[in-house]
Amino acid sequence: MRVFAVQPEDTTIHDLQVPTPSPEGREVLLRVVRAGVCHTDTHLRAGGYDLGSRGMMSMKERGIEYPMVLGHEVVGVVEKVGDGVESVQVGDIRLIYPWIGCGECRQCRAGHDNRCAAGKNLGVARHGGYAENILVPDEKYLVDIDGLDPSWAATLACSGLTAYSAVDKVLPLEPDEPVVVFGAGGLGLTAIAILRSRGHRNICAVDVAERNLALARDMGASSTVLSGTGSGADDIRGAAGGPAGAVIDFVNNGATATTAFEVLAKAGIMIQVGLFGGEVTLPTALLALRMIRIEGSFVGTLVQMQDLVRLAQRGELPHIPVVERSLSAAAVSQALDDLTAGGVAGRIVLTA
Repeated sequence: MRVFAVQPEDTTIHDLQVPTPSPEGREVLLRVVRAGVCHTDTHLRAGGYDLGSRGMMSMKERGIEYPMVLGHEVVGVVEKVGDGVESVQVGDIRLIYPWIGCGECRQCRAGHDNRCAAGKNLGVARHGGYAENILVPDEKYLVDIDGLDPSWAATLACSGLTAYSAVDKVLPLEPDEPVVVFGAGGLGLTAIAILRSRGHRNICAVDVAERNLALARDMGASSTVLSGTGSGADDIRGAAGGPAGAVIDFVNNGATATTAFEVLAKAGIMIQVGLFGGEVTLPTALLALRMIRIEGSFVGTLVQMQDLVRLAQRGELPHIPVVERSLSAAAVSQALDDLTAGGVAGRIVLTA
C-alpha cells in the first residue's frame, strides 16, 4: 500500500510503498477516505516538542520509530476483518478512535486509553491515516458516523474530542460565569460550539487573527479579544465582564499560560491543552491563596468520542469550517506548512 511518511527534522513527505497488513483476530483493515491534519503532526514532523529551558523533547529518544506515517483523524471504509470481528463488516464506514493504550495498565482497564504511559496511538506509535490503508488493532475503536459528513466527522477524533474533553473539565459552571478560550483555530472553535451546545453563555475568545475571532463569534462566542501588543489580562477581563471561572488554553505557550493565570477568578481552573511549547513562571503563594487549579488535558476517552458523535448526529454541534484537499505527499506537506505558519481557518481534511 502507499503511505506518506516523515523523517525527523526533514520537511519532505516521502511517498513510499509498504506491505498491506492483513488483519487477524479483532483487527480491522480500512481504506482511508478522510484524514484530518492536526497541529500535533507539525510537532511530530519536527521531531519533538519545545520544553522551554529544558530544550526539545525528542520523539526518537522516547521510542517513536521513523519513518512515521502521520494522521490520526481518520474515517475509513472497512476492507478486511480478522476472524474474531463481530461488530463491523466489509463496506462499513467508520471513524477511528486513535488514542490506543496498552490494554493492560490501570488506566486502560478503566477506559482511559489516552492516559496510558505506553500508548500505541495511531499516527504516532503506529502508522496513521496519511496512507491508502490503516490497520486498527481492535474493532471496539471504530465508531459509526451514520448521517455525518465524513470530512467533518474525521475532525471529531482529535479536534472535536480534545475540545469536548477540555470542556468536560470546566463544566458545570453558572451559564454567565466567564470562560476564556485562548486560540480560535479548529480546537478552540469546536470548544466554543460545545460550550454553547451545553448551555454556556459567557464565552470570551482570544486569538491573534481577526478572521478567527469572526469565526468564533459565528460559533457562539459572546466576546472576543484580539491578542497582541497592548492587549492583556485587563482587556480580557473587561471583555468577559470580570475574572474567569475557567480558562481553556489551546495555545499553551509561555505568554498565553501567564495571561491565563492572571485572568482567573479565585478558585478558577486552567485547562492547558495546546502544545506550542515554552514555559511559565507562576507565584506559588498565589496558587494556594487563590486556590487555582491547573490541569493538563490530552485528547479524550473512547466513550467521550462516542458521546461526541451522538451529539453531532442529533444536530446539536455546529460545524466548524473544513477545508478539503486531496490526499497526496504534496498536499500533506503543504497542509503541515500552512499549519506551522498559522495560515488556516478551521481544519484541513485530506480526501482520498
